Amino acid sequence: MYNQTDKSYYAAHFAPYKSSGSGGIVMLGAGLTGEDLAAVPEHWLSFPAPPTSAHTALALLYTFFTAASLLGNGLVIFIFSTTKSLRTSSNLLILQLSICDFIMMAKAPIFIYNSAMRGFATGTIGCQIFAVMGAYSGIGASMTNACIAYDRHSTITRPLDGRLSRGKVLLMIAFVWIYSTPWALLPLFNIWGRFVPEGYLTSCTFDYLTNTFDTKLFVACIFTCSYVFPMSMIIYFYSGIVKQVFAHEAALREQAKKMNVESLRSNQNTAAESAEIRIAKAALTVCFLFVASWTPYGVMALIGAFGDQQLLTPGVTMIPAVACKTVACIDPWVYAISHPKYRQELQRRMPWLQIREPDDTASTATSNTVGGPPSATPA
Repeated sequence: MYNQTDKSYYAAHFAPYKSSGSGGIVMLGAGLTGEDLAAVPEHWLSFPAPPTSAHTALALLYTFFTAASLLGNGLVIFIFSTTKSLRTSSNLLILQLSICDFIMMAKAPIFIYNSAMRGFATGTIGCQIFAVMGAYSGIGASMTNACIAYDRHSTITRPLDGRLSRGKVLLMIAFVWIYSTPWALLPLFNIWGRFVPEGYLTSCTFDYLTNTFDTKLFVACIFTCSYVFPMSMIIYFYSGIVKQVFAHEAALREQAKKMNVESLRSNQNTAAESAEIRIAKAALTVCFLFVASWTPYGVMALIGAFGDQQLLTPGVTMIPAVACKTVACIDPWVYAISHPKYRQELQRRMPWLQIREPDDTASTATSNTVGGPPSATPA
């Protein structure tokens, strides 16, 4: 559906941007020729190249993100996949999200190398690899978060028969990968849309800048399918959880009033929060992190396709990308904070981490519902 313009035209049309320009200013894309030059949207070639310090700062930041994410998600994948007590149906979705976050940062060495070389060093092949991994991990993470929201909603609102079976969860995981595949492969093979460098030309994503009907339609569709749909499901399911929590708390207060007691929870440890309140807080955290991580990128893509493209400078477009990578780093450490059984297993296998998690059997009943990952992650 995407008709790519002849590359010789690109080479001729973009020729002025290959020089240093007036006053000795080096422009973005300087030195690129042939296929590499044709892959760069014309929009970026009108900006001067960023200073070396900007590339260095981003390379260092991504190095830190990569180490934190690969270590944290690697631990989650290892512990959840090798501990029998943690291989529950619900935790399979946590494992799936960790795999998506791991893939998202596994592509970061391409970005780091490009930043070290101050440009489009890995060429179109590196760009395609980076973008495909980003599409699978970003869209996969967003849909997995929607599945986790459904799982939590089903378990909490229907405690007797709402827990998902292993077979149903495996079908949901397969659906996530199948759902993500068209948005990764169609641009890869230039069937619909394409993958192009963005910003400092050190990262790649789908083309949202080419002023054609095909590009605009592709951006509208991928925005709807990878952002609007999962966002709507997450908000719907978690708002249902919060509503259920508040209704349950109100019923407890009403019952306590009828029994002429201060609280039905008076016999519990007052220092400990109720499971319902913990779930409500986790639900709000999930919504906040998902909005914070993906909304900037979604807005940027819409501006590029339908708005004033002059608002999108190379430096501005790096901010949403950093936001998505930040959440991929936060996810695994949130698991360590909110999942008592995961912390206990880490304490048993890696005592040098100095984790102090009491072996409280009372937490077992709630670990599968409260311990889900309050997060979401992508590009």
